[in-house]
Amino acid sequence: MASGLKHDELVSYRQVLQTLRSRLRGDLDQMTDEALRRDMTGGTGNLSNVPLHLADLGTDNYDQEFTLGLIENEQGTLELVNQALDRMEQGRFGQCVECGEPISKPRLQAIPYARHCIRCARKLEGG
Repeated sequence: MASGLKHDELVSYRQVLQTLRSRLRGDLDQMTDEALRRDMTGGTGNLSNVPLHLADLGTDNYDQEFTLGLIENEQGTLELVNQALDRMEQGRFGQCVECGEPISKPRLQAIPYARHCIRCARKLEGG
């Protein structure tokens, strides 16, 4: 365990990551249903789900684009969670993928799927 994390800590992080993964999957399913308008009954009683006014059409388009943006963000986070679980299986969880140094425990507590230590994250964000 080169990351310096104890077995109990790894078990705890695994549980947090698996819970987060389940929640993200549920959120994604719900948002996808909403974005794709699988629930065609709608709240207006309009069975065709076509707005009756141009302002309604604009609002519906905005809502759908906003939801699609949220879906994209959630999918990215879900991928990071899956990668963290993979690193855990490979015995590399808690190590920076850039420099190989341990990721600080406070950072992992805040972002359990963190891939980089703070120093490397700052470098990457800085350009």
